[in-house]
Amino acid sequence: MALVFRAVAQLGGISLSLLGWVLSCLTNYLPQWKNFNLDLNEMENWTMGLWQACVVQEEVGMQCKDFESFLGLPAELRISRVLMFVSNGLGFLGLLVSGFGLDCLRIGETQRDVKKRLLILGGILFWTAGVTALVPVSWVAHVTVQEFWDESIPEIVPRWEFGEALFIGWFAGFSLLLGGCLLNWAACGTQAPLASGRYAVAETQPHHLHLEMRTTHLKL
Repeated sequence: MALVFRAVAQLGGISLSLLGWVLSCLTNYLPQWKNFNLDLNEMENWTMGLWQACVVQEEVGMQCKDFESFLGLPAELRISRVLMFVSNGLGFLGLLVSGFGLDCLRIGETQRDVKKRLLILGGILFWTAGVTALVPVSWVAHVTVQEFWDESIPEIVPRWEFGEALFIGWFAGFSLLLGGCLLNWAACGTQAPLASGRYAVAETQPHHLHLEMRTTHLKL
């Protein structure tokens, strides 16, 4: 039963982590981090992401323009770009590392300590990727709330509101965190299965040979 829980935890952890990594990559490039619509023209919606700003019109559709200057962006967008790239990179490394540590992978199944360390390292990488995804999303959301309730801005000026990408980013970050927790629990909280097949036979042969030699020596 413990082996079943271990396998389920590994499968659930790697699946959640994969889902979180894909969503974090999607969040990085989506232009819907913030949006607002004009009261004078409700058919026109504006959106802003880390890389471009877009306007959505009912007749024309979506038209986007990339930001020309990195230094000209607000601080939260500049740092969010860097952190999202770090999150995507760490998530990719976590998938590679933890993938080799899964019990279902026959490569290195006799080196259980190595596979355990790979699972733990993969879980830590997913934790870090989740945190570096949650920080920029939460920071942009915090700035958006501050600007929305800023009394110094005239009421006639449109206010930015939360875009869909923020919610996807939150879900991605928590998926990465939960996936890393499951992988670390599978590595540290359960016992690894014994090697099977010819690997198990190869491991037991030296032990049997040692017992036979000891028995022979005692008889003599």
